[in-house]
Amino acid sequence: MTKTRATITAVGHWVPDDKLTNADFEKMVDTSDEWIRTRTGIVERRILRTGGTSDLAANALKAMLRTRGIGPEELDLIIVATVTPDMFFPSTACLVQEKVGAKQAWGFDVSAACSGFPFALITGAQFIENGTCRKVAVIGADKMSSITDYTDRNNCILFGDAGAAVLLEPSPDPSSGILDSILRCDGAGEKALHMKAGGSLNPATHETVDKRMHYIFQDGKTVFKVAVVSMADVSAEIMERNGLTGKDVAWLVPHQANQRIIDATAKRMGLDPARVMLNIDRYGNTTAATIPLCLSEWWQAKKLLAGQTIVMASFGAGYTWGAVLMKWNAPNAR
Repeated sequence: MTKTRATITAVGHWVPDDKLTNADFEKMVDTSDEWIRTRTGIVERRILRTGGTSDLAANALKAMLRTRGIGPEELDLIIVATVTPDMFFPSTACLVQEKVGAKQAWGFDVSAACSGFPFALITGAQFIENGTCRKVAVIGADKMSSITDYTDRNNCILFGDAGAAVLLEPSPDPSSGILDSILRCDGAGEKALHMKAGGSLNPATHETVDKRMHYIFQDGKTVFKVAVVSMADVSAEIMERNGLTGKDVAWLVPHQANQRIIDATAKRMGLDPARVMLNIDRYGNTTAATIPLCLSEWWQAKKLLAGQTIVMASFGAGYTWGAVLMKWNAPNAR
């Protein structure tokens, strides 16, 4: 029997209107536009002033449904990748289901930080491949401004808010769609990148709030050293085990955390920099939203075309990292 493959048939995204620029940060903390640009590649990021992650996700899902030309009632499953849920429970997926009117769908959240979208994508693909579902919405959304300490000049410049969604359906062509994936985690990375409080270990108290424990903690140098190697290695590994070279890959779709990490990954893959999706300059690190946000923008710009081979790659807290190999076969943007 021919294996049923999952494929992305539609994409969509939504970002808030409000921007936080490098010039704004020059007034807030001891930094400069030049320092931020040269070390991260970021120029501005979007900030959601009111509302939660479910609003980012719901708006992105609505945009995706419009591109596919279907109603929310046709969805079977909603998976939301996020580390900034509106609340611990109910899940963000439940809130999104209600906001868009997807009354026939069930859903759940995936927590894998900046690797959330690839982890959720491959999880969703299993439901398509085993025949349980026909239409699975996979959303990456994070309101990172809600857990960012804007007095921490090393971390506050990095993050923004966004939501982006894709639709998974059975591929009509077994040689196209999601072809392979490598997903990994290493809990030893917890010490270098985490949020100390808010969970069952350190529930919210006056002390945890006073100690600013409800914000992102990141040992930037340590994380960079691991990320720059891990994301590059896993991208090269998925190419090697599928007999591909840099000439075979139309696009690298990297997690948008740091320009230098992205450059190292492309170099390791033997990929022309012109074939790397980049929007970190306009959005910063939107965590689970970065990869689908790139897919949506490139598809809308008619740069992402049917028949192209792409590699999605990520690295995040956990540590978590991974790569997904896909032959794109969604209809070209109209």
